[in-house]
Amino acid sequence: MKTFLPLLLLAGASLHAADPIELKLWPDGAPGQMLPHSQATDDFIRTKAGKSTITDIHDPTITVYRPEKPNGTSVIVAPGGGFVFLSAVSEGTQVCEWLNTIGVTGILLKYRTPTRDEAAPHEKPVQDAAKAIALVREHAAEWKLNPHRVGLLGFSAGGNLLAHIACDRPAQKHMPDFGINIYGGGFVDSKDPTKFKEGFSVPFDAPPMFMACAHDDGQNPFALTALYLEYKKHKIPAELHMFTKGGHGFGMRDNKQPINAWPQRCAEWMESSRMMWTAKVYDQAIEDVLKEINEAKKKAAALKEVTDEERLEKVMAQIEEARRLGQTVQVAKFQQKYDELQKLFEQSGGNHPAMMKAEMINDLNRLVADLFKLSKERDNFRASQEKAKQP
Repeated sequence: MKTFLPLLLLAGASLHAADPIELKLWPDGAPGQMLPHSQATDDFIRTKAGKSTITDIHDPTITVYRPEKPNGTSVIVAPGGGFVFLSAVSEGTQVCEWLNTIGVTGILLKYRTPTRDEAAPHEKPVQDAAKAIALVREHAAEWKLNPHRVGLLGFSAGGNLLAHIACDRPAQKHMPDFGINIYGGGFVDSKDPTKFKEGFSVPFDAPPMFMACAHDDGQNPFALTALYLEYKKHKIPAELHMFTKGGHGFGMRDNKQPINAWPQRCAEWMESSRMMWTAKVYDQAIEDVLKEINEAKKKAAALKEVTDEERLEKVMAQIEEARRLGQTVQVAKFQQKYDELQKLFEQSGGNHPAMMKAEMINDLNRLVADLFKLSKERDNFRASQEKAKQP
């Protein structure tokens, strides 16, 4: 593996809460064969590669950057580089460092490259990403991670990788729980960029996705817009930010353009979609469960009237008596009560009241269990955050 990482970056590793951990994805060797460089690939490397890029990766790895105050969420970072090299700093280590500041474990994926000359350049990188996801879940307890909150963030070619593993993925068993696609493309028709390439489609169970791109970034705005619209059609959670200016390949660099706001928007999305749990998210989740419990109690109270035969007979008797006395207003009042009870029966799908009562009790017990679970998780979360503050 050829690398041009500056020494200053390597020296900064000690600034993390713990030293980064590097693991090989394929200890016994990666599957398949890497093709030799074409002249075009050599020319691309010679003219485009910089001091912070790495290439000739035949033994892919992940490097785990752990925050001081982990919140259980992890994000695997796939840098861009045209499937020729990896932009390992502004789209790699700096991204992991930013993720650490919001309590997320950042995991740098160094996938196999170059694969530009292969028939499907994304194929080997997608294999590496799937293996990385499996490895993170395997070590979730050890690294204090939630195995159900493992995300994949891809820049440019890394975004193409993300789109393929999330959507065009018939052979993949290990999927991210959510995706973050930053100026990814390459999955739309070059002649008509409003349409996907043949064979690419969005399944109904694609993971939720955050997308960001600059308006002045070639065909990538078409690609992410098409992806977002397909997500919208399938009612899959997604968020798209199309910024006026920013170009391509900025990563975490501050180029004084509107696009530099993408990390903040992304963090807000992870929190609001509950991919990243904070004290605020726990409080909101507990509030939501309390509302559900109150609604369940109201339904149970209404059901009590339905299952109380004496109460039903009394209502019917009141209707008949009011009719006999010609009390039109009272008849309407009691009839409305009867209609409400009848509606409750209809909403039950014709179930027997006793069955409805049992279902409601089960629902209420489940909600109470959820409430205790969330309260305990919130207390543990706050305790871990306080512990992390101690010297």
